[in-house]
Amino acid sequence: MLLIPSIDLRGGRCVRLLHGDFAAETRYTNDPRDLVVKYRDLGAEWIHIVDLDGARDGAGGNRAIIGELAKVEGVRLQVGGGLRDHAAVGAMLSLGAGRIVIGSAAVTQVDAVRSWLAEFGPQRVVLAFDIRLDAAGRPCVATHGWREQSTLSLWDAIANFSTHELQHVLCTDVSRDGALGGPNVPLYREAVKRHPRIRWQASGGVRDLHDLAALADTEVAAAISGKALLDGLIPTEELQAFLPNA
Repeated sequence: MLLIPSIDLRGGRCVRLLHGDFAAETRYTNDPRDLVVKYRDLGAEWIHIVDLDGARDGAGGNRAIIGELAKVEGVRLQVGGGLRDHAAVGAMLSLGAGRIVIGSAAVTQVDAVRSWLAEFGPQRVVLAFDIRLDAAGRPCVATHGWREQSTLSLWDAIANFSTHELQHVLCTDVSRDGALGGPNVPLYREAVKRHPRIRWQASGGVRDLHDLAALADTEVAAAISGKALLDGLIPTEELQAFLPNA
């Protein structure tokens, strides 16, 4: 399992949100480029970049900064946030993103996203499904920067692409995101069991080595971590087993 450090951008600055709430923001003084270099030097192969302004407003508010980050040698970016049409997807790939992350559009524009998978290749497209558990414990998908909650289950969202090759799916449990409460291990174990050919990325709640080991045990391909790394909660030597270039 790979560890993929995450950097969330809002107004050009590195931030973290609690449970996806824009009113519950923690700002960091770290320069985004310095963070990319730091994570690369730790051994990260990929870094996950989220344009929060894009996720909320559907516009690439941090696109220029992301273009600069993509120029850092020795590491690749997977980038999401507001990529809801063909022009935005093409522009982000042209900026140098190694993979683009499609969230809301994978629910609201299924046919379009199918065409992007075919055009750009499944190796360059990550479908991202942000979920909340409903009263029955079903993982249901949230969209538009987590502001809109659907009744569509994660499993039905995946089924919409059953005739298309999917290589990468990122799943975030919104209730765990930024809370350092531990990841939803049963969710990812079920995801891998249902769809073992997908390279699942688990996001939300990672706080220590124990959490990384628990996720590795589910056989997900990658774990995304933002706040725990920003706050220095995991010693460098404990990260190295999950960083391919360490």
